[in-house]
Amino acid sequence: MGTTLHTLSHAPGANRAKKRLGRGIGSRTGKTAGKGVKGQKARTGHHGAIIGFEGGQMPMQRRLPKRGFRNAFRVSYHPVNVGELERLGVSTIDRETLVKAGLMPRKAKLLKVLGEGELARPLTVRAHAFSKAAQEKITKAGGVAEVVAALAPKPTAAG
Repeated sequence: MGTTLHTLSHAPGANRAKKRLGRGIGSRTGKTAGKGVKGQKARTGHHGAIIGFEGGQMPMQRRLPKRGFRNAFRVSYHPVNVGELERLGVSTIDRETLVKAGLMPRKAKLLKVLGEGELARPLTVRAHAFSKAAQEKITKAGGVAEVVAALAPKPTAAG
């Protein structure tokens, strides 16, 4: 005969009777109901240590001064100099070219070309920003400095 709904029961030892506190000295939990003797921990409403509570002493997060500020709207560019572009040996340079060459990490999203170094041949450079010196050196060498539209920023701060 198979198992039916009216024959189902819990495994032996799965159900345990509720502790009946304060029911006389013979019950092992009479008088103080297993809470020891007087004190804050024996009273109602005690729920153990609260994170950051230091026994009434001024807590660490209130003793230390507040420092710093993180601007949610900051735009950070990865800098690459004109001299480094010269050494690549490619005529068209963009973000992906620099990532493959190891001059820019993949996680860096925005590229800014700075003017340190010299440029001897014409290059087409696509970047999110250029310094004035870099733009002058690229155009002076007969190249093109193309400004690429930045990725749409994710809304970070409530406005």
